[in-house]
Amino acid sequence: MVQANPNISEIRPVIRQLDDAAINRIAAGEVVERPASAVKELVENAVDAGSTRIAIDIADGGKTLIRVTDDGCGISADDLPLALSRHATSKIDGSDLLNIHTFGFRGEALPSLGAVGRLNITSRVPGSDAAQIYVSGGKMEAVKPAALRAGTVVELRDLFFATPARLKFMRTDRAEAQAITDTVKRLAMAEPAITFTLRDVSGGGEGRVTFRADRENGDLFDALHARLARVIGREFAENALQIDATRDGIRLYGYAALPTYSRGAAVAQYLFVNGRPVRDKMLTGALRAAYFDFLSRDRHPAAALFIDCDPMLVDVNVHPAKSEVRFRDPGVARGLIVSALRHALAEAGHRASSTVANATLGAMRPEPAQPTPARVYQMDRPSPAARQAAFHAQAPGFAELSRDYSGSIVEAAPPVSTTAEEPPMQDLPLGAARGQVHENYIIAQTADGMVIVDQHAAHERLVYEKLKTQMTENGVAAQALLIPEIVELSEGDCARLMAVADDLSRLGLTLEPFGGGAIAVRETPAILGEVDARAMILDILDELADQGESQTVQARIEAILSRVACHGSVRSGRRMRAEEMNALLREMEATPHSGQCNHGRPTYVELKLSDIERLFGRS
Repeated sequence: MVQANPNISEIRPVIRQLDDAAINRIAAGEVVERPASAVKELVENAVDAGSTRIAIDIADGGKTLIRVTDDGCGISADDLPLALSRHATSKIDGSDLLNIHTFGFRGEALPSLGAVGRLNITSRVPGSDAAQIYVSGGKMEAVKPAALRAGTVVELRDLFFATPARLKFMRTDRAEAQAITDTVKRLAMAEPAITFTLRDVSGGGEGRVTFRADRENGDLFDALHARLARVIGREFAENALQIDATRDGIRLYGYAALPTYSRGAAVAQYLFVNGRPVRDKMLTGALRAAYFDFLSRDRHPAAALFIDCDPMLVDVNVHPAKSEVRFRDPGVARGLIVSALRHALAEAGHRASSTVANATLGAMRPEPAQPTPARVYQMDRPSPAARQAAFHAQAPGFAELSRDYSGSIVEAAPPVSTTAEEPPMQDLPLGAARGQVHENYIIAQTADGMVIVDQHAAHERLVYEKLKTQMTENGVAAQALLIPEIVELSEGDCARLMAVADDLSRLGLTLEPFGGGAIAVRETPAILGEVDARAMILDILDELADQGESQTVQARIEAILSRVACHGSVRSGRRMRAEEMNALLREMEATPHSGQCNHGRPTYVELKLSDIERLFGRS
């Protein structure tokens, strides 16, 4: 007996046209995902209106109130009803959907918000009286006169009251407020010339300001640097490298942090395309690839990068929320990010982040006082034994006495006569070596402070950079397999893999098609020794599917080089002569990326004399 399909009704379905209210509620589900989405749409409209000051008020995480006030060009009374009509916009004329120079252009935000909430718009254009329009659940009222000095005030209350099911998916007020703050911060980064104020007015009254960024003055980089310092934090601004590069009509600018200023999650990565905040997998993958050789897998870079290009080179009309973009030539954009960041990191040389020194100074601060009273010792003068030890310590033979202690003192090399062309070593960036403690840490004196170097980590990085240079110059040696390994794949996976076969061949992995969906692995990188070719191929395919490119082979090769560098570097516990320590310092100054080890940890800490004096109360 054949059972009827439960999905097929006996009653023939009737095709009917949905009304405008239902259409707008459906569209709102795409455009307005949560209160932060509504804030994004309204603030972007304010930016497009040419505003110089934008104030955002929210209540209960934006669920009960979102109010955006700006001083832009305003909306005339005649245009207010049209502004709430679906697919009505002043941003484009519809003739060219690629040449877009504004944030908004779809004409969906305001009608969508009016369909799921209670929306009130008050606006005034110069030379005219202010007007107001109100729409609730898609039902629009007539335009009324209003009082407003200039600009526009958009007030959205009771978001999703018309679609109660959406309210069940809202998070806590605190989580929604945090999402709104993050949205406003991203928009503030892109517009340093605009003042942004975010206020939480939950419970009524004036509320409290949760974020404020006054307009910045100066040229592009000065204003952007000051805005990033205010939004991301001063530590990021102090440890960020300026980026400015152009290729094939695409310009990349912004700031990227040093590898030693890394984060435990990708929470400090901000990417913008033509001023629009985006979350693009290709761009974040390029950022990760640029720091690939400087950070361990559990650390993430921090950066605020802006891509400016002709709107014809990028399509922003691929998602209703406009958070994704498509480049006409994604390889150019990706290559620009990778090359520009690596060039900036190389120019940084041995520089390490200032947060390393701050953490060191913080570790040196005394422990907080215990609640119990301190013990009182009944002596005003040191004992005879203590005085005798002090006299011995000040005697010329202190070097012999120090051998009984954990810190061994290494005599510095005799002073070398300097010429006008060669400054004293202590005037160099990493100074002159003065000693070695615990057979692992080099103490060097600079002109205005001191440097503590981890000799093993520093030399490991130096050896690693030499090995990479040799591999680049001589290529990756490949070993031919006696019997090629055949890996069965789908035809799609095979095509995806063969598209990057040339890149893999340069890394010593040679692949050939073997008919159907199979490939033959002919050669593997010799430095890897015996490898599981099938497992490696599958890992490469996973990366290609997820990121559009693969670094599996390169990662394995560089992991081997890193291991070789670790075993071939100066070991902890080895006593070094003064000339060896100074040679290590000079080589660090001349080698790019020597400020961090192969895993992104700092190789040295620099302490300024003023900070040291402050520790001892001498400031």
